[in-house]
Amino acid sequence: MKILVTGVKGQLGYDVVKELEKRGMEAIGVDIEEMDITDEASVNQVIREANPDAVIHCAAYTAVDAAEENVDVCRKVNADGPKNIAKVCKDLDIKMIYISTDYVFDGQGTRPWEPDDVCGPVSVYGQTKYEGELAVRETLDKYFIVRIAWVFGINGKNFVKTMLGLAEKYDTLRVVNDQFGSPTYTYDLARLLVDMVQTEKYGIYHATNEGICSWYEFACAIFREAGIKMTVNPVTSEEYGAKANRPLNSRMSKEKLTENGFEKLPTWQDALSRYIRELRA
Repeated sequence: MKILVTGVKGQLGYDVVKELEKRGMEAIGVDIEEMDITDEASVNQVIREANPDAVIHCAAYTAVDAAEENVDVCRKVNADGPKNIAKVCKDLDIKMIYISTDYVFDGQGTRPWEPDDVCGPVSVYGQTKYEGELAVRETLDKYFIVRIAWVFGINGKNFVKTMLGLAEKYDTLRVVNDQFGSPTYTYDLARLLVDMVQTEKYGIYHATNEGICSWYEFACAIFREAGIKMTVNPVTSEEYGAKANRPLNSRMSKEKLTENGFEKLPTWQDALSRYIRELRA
Protein backbone atom coordinates (compact mmCIF):
# COMPACT_ATOMS: atom_id res chain seq x y z
CA MET A 1 0.00 0.00 0.00
CA LYS A 2 1.28 3.48 -0.90
CA ILE A 3 0.22 6.37 1.38
CA LEU A 4 0.82 10.10 0.96
CA VAL A 5 1.19 11.90 4.31
CA THR A 6 0.93 15.68 4.62
CA GLY A 7 2.60 17.67 7.39
CA VAL A 8 5.57 15.31 7.65
CA LYS A 9 7.57 17.94 9.57
CA GLY A 10 4.93 18.05 12.30
CA GLN A 11 4.53 15.75 15.29
CA LEU A 12 1.87 13.43 13.89
CA GLY A 13 2.92 13.35 10.22
CA TYR A 14 6.45 12.42 11.27
CA ASP A 15 5.24 9.47 13.37
CA VAL A 16 2.74 8.29 10.74
CA VAL A 17 5.50 8.05 8.11
CA LYS A 18 7.73 6.15 10.56
CA GLU A 19 4.88 3.72 11.37
CA LEU A 20 4.08 3.10 7.69
CA GLU A 21 7.74 2.38 6.93
CA LYS A 22 7.99 0.11 9.97
CA ARG A 23 5.16 -1.99 8.49
CA GLY A 24 6.79 -2.17 5.08
CA MET A 25 4.39 0.21 3.34
CA GLU A 26 5.44 2.95 0.94
CA ALA A 27 5.16 6.35 2.61
CA ILE A 28 5.41 9.62 0.72
CA GLY A 29 5.85 12.39 3.27
CA VAL A 30 5.26 15.95 2.08
CA ASP A 31 5.32 19.38 3.72
CA ILE A 32 4.79 22.89 2.38
CA GLU A 33 8.02 22.77 0.34
CA GLU A 34 6.79 19.75 -1.66
CA MET A 35 3.06 20.54 -1.72
CA ASP A 36 1.33 23.78 -0.74
CA ILE A 37 -2.09 22.51 0.32
CA THR A 38 -3.64 25.97 -0.21
CA ASP A 39 -2.66 25.85 -3.91
CA GLU A 40 -5.11 23.66 -5.82
CA ALA A 41 -2.70 23.18 -8.77
CA SER A 42 0.14 22.09 -6.47
CA VAL A 43 -2.13 19.59 -4.67
CA ASN A 44 -3.39 18.22 -7.98
CA GLN A 45 0.07 17.75 -9.42
CA VAL A 46 1.75 16.20 -6.39
CA ILE A 47 -1.00 13.72 -5.50
CA ARG A 48 -1.56 12.64 -9.10
CA GLU A 49 2.17 12.10 -9.67
CA ALA A 50 2.45 10.12 -6.42
CA ASN A 51 -0.66 8.09 -7.30
CA PRO A 52 -1.18 6.80 -3.73
CA ASP A 53 -3.84 4.43 -2.39
CA ALA A 54 -4.74 6.95 0.32
CA VAL A 55 -3.87 10.35 1.79
CA ILE A 56 -3.42 10.87 5.53
CA HIS A 57 -3.80 14.62 5.95
CA CYS A 58 -1.96 15.74 9.11
CA ALA A 59 -0.90 19.26 8.02
CA ALA A 60 -2.74 22.13 9.72
CA TYR A 61 -2.49 25.67 11.03
CA THR A 62 -2.38 24.97 14.78
CA ALA A 63 -1.32 28.29 16.39
CA VAL A 64 -4.61 28.69 18.26
CA ASP A 65 -4.05 32.21 19.67
CA ALA A 66 -2.36 33.58 16.53
CA ALA A 67 -5.29 32.29 14.45
CA GLU A 68 -7.56 34.92 16.05
CA GLU A 69 -5.59 37.60 14.15
CA ASN A 70 -4.66 35.56 11.07
CA VAL A 71 -8.11 34.37 10.08
CA ASP A 72 -7.53 34.28 6.31
CA VAL A 73 -4.30 32.29 6.50
CA CYS A 74 -5.80 29.89 9.03
CA ARG A 75 -8.89 29.34 6.85
CA LYS A 76 -6.80 28.76 3.70
CA VAL A 77 -4.79 26.03 5.46
CA ASN A 78 -7.49 24.40 7.61
CA ALA A 79 -10.55 24.66 5.33
CA ASP A 80 -9.39 25.24 1.74
CA GLY A 81 -6.44 22.82 2.08
CA PRO A 82 -8.53 19.75 3.00
CA LYS A 83 -11.04 20.68 0.27
CA ASN A 84 -8.26 20.72 -2.35
CA ILE A 85 -7.00 17.32 -1.19
CA ALA A 86 -10.50 15.82 -0.98
CA LYS A 87 -11.26 16.85 -4.59
CA VAL A 88 -8.21 14.99 -5.92
CA CYS A 89 -8.96 11.96 -3.73
CA LYS A 90 -12.46 11.88 -5.19
CA ASP A 91 -11.12 12.10 -8.78
CA LEU A 92 -8.64 9.29 -8.11
CA ASP A 93 -11.21 7.29 -6.07
CA ILE A 94 -8.85 6.93 -3.10
CA LYS A 95 -9.31 7.14 0.69
CA MET A 96 -8.59 10.18 2.82
CA ILE A 97 -7.97 10.50 6.55
CA TYR A 98 -8.52 14.06 7.78
CA ILE A 99 -7.12 14.88 11.21
CA SER A 100 -9.49 17.15 13.13
CA THR A 101 -9.69 18.34 16.72
CA ASP A 102 -11.61 18.57 20.00
CA TYR A 103 -11.83 22.33 19.27
CA VAL A 104 -14.80 21.73 16.92
CA PHE A 105 -16.95 21.48 20.09
CA ASP A 106 -18.09 24.34 22.34
CA GLY A 107 -16.73 22.62 25.44
CA GLN A 108 -19.91 22.91 27.51
CA GLY A 109 -21.04 20.27 30.03
CA THR A 110 -19.05 17.34 31.35
CA ARG A 111 -20.21 14.32 29.35
CA PRO A 112 -17.83 12.96 26.69
CA TRP A 113 -18.53 14.22 23.16
CA GLU A 114 -19.82 11.63 20.69
CA PRO A 115 -18.61 11.70 17.05
CA ASP A 116 -22.06 12.72 15.76
CA ASP A 117 -22.69 15.47 18.36
CA VAL A 118 -23.45 18.95 17.03
CA CYS A 119 -20.29 21.05 16.63
CA GLY A 120 -20.03 24.62 17.89
CA PRO A 121 -16.45 25.91 17.76
CA VAL A 122 -15.54 28.84 20.04
CA SER A 123 -12.31 29.91 18.28
CA VAL A 124 -11.09 30.71 14.76
CA TYR A 125 -8.90 27.60 14.83
CA GLY A 126 -11.85 25.39 15.83
CA GLN A 127 -14.16 26.99 13.27
CA THR A 128 -11.70 26.51 10.38
CA LYS A 129 -11.00 22.90 11.33
CA TYR A 130 -14.75 22.28 11.36
CA GLU A 131 -15.03 23.87 7.91
CA GLY A 132 -12.31 21.41 6.82
CA GLU A 133 -14.43 18.54 8.16
CA LEU A 134 -17.45 19.75 6.21
CA ALA A 135 -15.41 20.07 3.00
CA VAL A 136 -14.22 16.46 3.32
CA ARG A 137 -17.70 15.12 4.13
CA GLU A 138 -19.34 17.01 1.26
CA THR A 139 -16.71 15.94 -1.30
CA LEU A 140 -15.92 12.33 -0.46
CA ASP A 141 -17.52 9.01 0.45
CA LYS A 142 -14.25 7.25 1.32
CA TYR A 143 -13.20 9.39 4.28
CA PHE A 144 -12.16 9.03 7.90
CA ILE A 145 -12.38 12.15 10.07
CA VAL A 146 -10.33 11.55 13.21
CA ARG A 147 -10.65 14.11 16.00
CA ILE A 148 -7.63 14.20 18.29
CA ALA A 149 -6.64 16.28 21.31
CA TRP A 150 -3.71 17.50 23.40
CA VAL A 151 -1.03 15.84 21.28
CA PHE A 152 2.63 15.38 22.10
CA GLY A 153 5.32 13.73 20.00
CA ILE A 154 9.07 13.59 19.43
CA ASN A 155 9.05 15.91 16.42
CA GLY A 156 7.93 19.50 17.03
CA LYS A 157 6.60 21.65 19.88
CA ASN A 158 4.07 20.53 22.48
CA PHE A 159 2.91 21.07 26.05
CA VAL A 160 5.28 18.48 27.55
CA LYS A 161 8.35 20.06 25.93
CA THR A 162 7.12 23.52 26.93
CA MET A 163 6.76 22.48 30.58
CA LEU A 164 10.21 20.84 30.64
CA GLY A 165 11.70 23.96 29.03
CA LEU A 166 10.04 26.29 31.55
CA ALA A 167 11.36 24.12 34.40
CA GLU A 168 14.87 25.15 33.40
CA LYS A 169 14.02 28.84 33.99
CA TYR A 170 11.40 28.90 36.76
CA ASP A 171 10.52 27.09 39.99
CA THR A 172 6.84 28.14 39.98
CA LEU A 173 4.29 27.96 37.15
CA ARG A 174 0.61 28.81 36.63
CA VAL A 175 -1.39 26.19 34.70
CA VAL A 176 -5.08 26.12 33.78
CA ASN A 177 -7.20 23.79 35.93
CA ASP A 178 -10.69 24.10 34.35
CA GLN A 179 -10.08 22.56 30.91
CA PHE A 180 -10.39 18.76 30.82
CA GLY A 181 -9.28 16.34 28.12
CA SER A 182 -7.00 13.45 27.19
CA PRO A 183 -3.29 13.90 26.42
CA THR A 184 -2.37 11.93 23.28
CA TYR A 185 0.97 10.50 22.17
CA THR A 186 1.45 10.73 18.40
CA TYR A 187 3.33 7.41 18.41
CA ASP A 188 0.16 5.64 19.65
CA LEU A 189 -2.08 7.67 17.35
CA ALA A 190 0.05 6.85 14.29
CA ARG A 191 -0.39 3.12 14.88
CA LEU A 192 -4.18 3.53 14.98
CA LEU A 193 -4.24 5.65 11.80
CA VAL A 194 -2.18 3.07 9.90
CA ASP A 195 -4.57 0.33 11.10
CA MET A 196 -7.53 2.46 10.03
CA VAL A 197 -6.31 3.38 6.55
CA GLN A 198 -6.15 -0.31 5.65
CA THR A 199 -9.91 -0.70 6.24
CA GLU A 200 -13.14 0.56 4.68
CA LYS A 201 -14.68 1.46 8.05
CA TYR A 202 -15.30 5.08 7.06
CA GLY A 203 -16.78 7.82 9.21
CA ILE A 204 -16.01 10.20 12.08
CA TYR A 205 -13.94 8.92 15.01
CA HIS A 206 -12.45 10.27 18.22
CA ALA A 207 -8.94 9.08 19.06
CA THR A 208 -6.98 10.03 22.17
CA ASN A 209 -5.11 8.14 24.85
CA GLU A 210 -7.42 6.80 27.58
CA GLY A 211 -8.11 8.75 30.77
CA ILE A 212 -9.04 12.35 31.58
CA CYS A 213 -7.17 15.15 33.34
CA SER A 214 -6.89 18.94 33.46
CA TRP A 215 -3.87 20.78 32.02
CA TYR A 216 -2.83 21.41 35.64
CA GLU A 217 -2.96 17.68 36.47
CA PHE A 218 -1.09 16.91 33.25
CA ALA A 219 1.65 19.42 34.15
CA CYS A 220 2.03 17.93 37.63
CA ALA A 221 2.32 14.44 36.11
CA ILE A 222 4.99 15.63 33.65
CA PHE A 223 7.18 17.00 36.46
CA ARG A 224 6.63 13.88 38.58
CA GLU A 225 7.55 11.61 35.67
CA ALA A 226 10.64 13.68 34.85
CA GLY A 227 11.71 13.83 38.52
CA ILE A 228 11.60 17.64 38.60
CA LYS A 229 10.65 19.62 41.72
CA MET A 230 8.23 22.34 40.61
CA THR A 231 5.47 24.36 42.26
CA VAL A 232 2.45 24.35 39.95
CA ASN A 233 -0.37 26.74 40.82
CA PRO A 234 -3.83 26.03 39.36
CA VAL A 235 -5.64 28.96 37.69
CA THR A 236 -8.90 29.35 35.76
CA SER A 237 -8.92 29.96 32.00
CA GLU A 238 -10.19 33.47 32.73
CA GLU A 239 -7.33 34.17 35.11
CA TYR A 240 -4.81 32.80 32.61
CA GLY A 241 -6.19 35.09 29.89
CA ALA A 242 -5.27 33.41 26.57
CA LYS A 243 -6.32 35.26 23.39
CA ALA A 244 -8.47 32.44 21.96
CA ASN A 245 -11.28 30.68 23.78
CA ARG A 246 -10.69 26.99 24.40
CA PRO A 247 -13.24 24.27 25.13
CA LEU A 248 -13.45 23.57 28.87
CA ASN A 249 -14.78 20.06 28.21
CA SER A 250 -12.67 18.13 25.69
CA ARG A 251 -13.69 14.70 26.97
CA MET A 252 -14.35 12.57 23.85
CA SER A 253 -16.03 9.18 23.61
CA LYS A 254 -13.93 6.55 21.82
CA GLU A 255 -16.53 3.76 21.87
CA LYS A 256 -16.84 3.90 18.09
CA LEU A 257 -13.23 2.68 17.78
CA THR A 258 -14.05 -0.51 19.70
CA GLU A 259 -17.35 -0.97 17.85
CA ASN A 260 -15.44 -0.98 14.55
CA GLY A 261 -12.73 -3.38 15.69
CA PHE A 262 -9.98 -0.85 16.40
CA GLU A 263 -7.92 -1.00 19.58
CA LYS A 264 -8.23 1.90 21.98
CA LEU A 265 -4.97 3.67 22.82
CA PRO A 266 -3.15 3.04 26.13
CA THR A 267 -3.70 5.39 29.10
CA TRP A 268 -2.18 8.86 28.86
CA GLN A 269 -0.09 8.14 31.97
CA ASP A 270 1.49 5.13 30.26
CA ALA A 271 2.03 7.19 27.09
CA LEU A 272 3.65 10.05 29.04
CA SER A 273 6.02 7.65 30.79
CA ARG A 274 7.15 6.14 27.47
CA TYR A 275 7.46 9.58 25.89
CA ILE A 276 9.69 11.01 28.66
CA ARG A 277 11.92 7.91 28.35
CA GLU A 278 12.08 8.45 24.57
CA LEU A 279 12.96 12.14 25.01
CA ARG A 280 15.80 11.21 27.38
CA ALA A 281 17.10 8.55 25.00
